Amino acid sequence: MKMSDLVAEYIVRMLDETGGNAEIQRNELAGILGCVPSQINYVITSRFTPEQGYIVESRRGGGGYIRITRVTTDKRVAMMHIVNSVGDSISAAAAGAILNNLAEQEMISHYDYVLISSALSDKAYAAVPQELRDHLRASVMKNMLMTEIVLNN
Repeated sequence: MKMSDLVAEYIVRMLDETGGNAEIQRNELAGILGCVPSQINYVITSRFTPEQGYIVESRRGGGGYIRITRVTTDKRVAMMHIVNSVGDSISAAAAGAILNNLAEQEMISHYDYVLISSALSDKAYAAVPQELRDHLRASVMKNMLMTEIVLNN
């Protein structure tokens, strides 16, 4: 198992044990796991993102920490958090990561996953100028997720 997998597994266990909130000190965790602190940063920035259902806060300095919070599993609240986190533009890859997470957590059906993925794909925006695609994709994604919230609640 790779070190990044071990770090991620350790953090997920911490989140499970603490009800979805974990506060870690990077250097301390690196010492426990026998890795460099930058490995902790890499894992947090790549595997604990809003698209994957996490909120990460950090405070630098001597008493600094990294706080990771698993977004609540209440479907409506989680979906609203995702809609609000999308912003003004989103890449096809980031949109795909969000949709994969929603499908894995069974917050959207497989049918909705396929339908929304199709609507957000680069193929769907082939006729749109490149510089506008991510803005249009964000707008479409937010509208589709809001419709999902309205129809399923």
